[in-house]
Amino acid sequence: MSAPPPAQEVLSEAAVPRLANGTRLQYEPAQQSWVLLFPEGLVRLNDSAAEILRRCDGVRDIAALIEDLRASCGDPPGLGEDVLGFFAFARGRGWLELAC
Repeated sequence: MSAPPPAQEVLSEAAVPRLANGTRLQYEPAQQSWVLLFPEGLVRLNDSAAEILRRCDGVRDIAALIEDLRASCGDPPGLGEDVLGFFAFARGRGWLELAC
């Protein structure tokens, strides 16, 4: 019998995300994309992930980041839920830290 999948973390829009210690976001001209560097390696980011992570300055909360994304790319349906889902994923990978 297999174990049930872990419950997805519920994040508060008042949490303040920042890149985890030892993690760096940078643009790689040779790959023409943003990458996230961390001690175990690197990951090439898609445009959406890069746009989200570029806004993680450790000052603005998630609600402000979502509003900034809405201002820059319109208000696509489900944007807030998608961003919260990405933050939960990125935090689970150890890319982000959240302050409440």
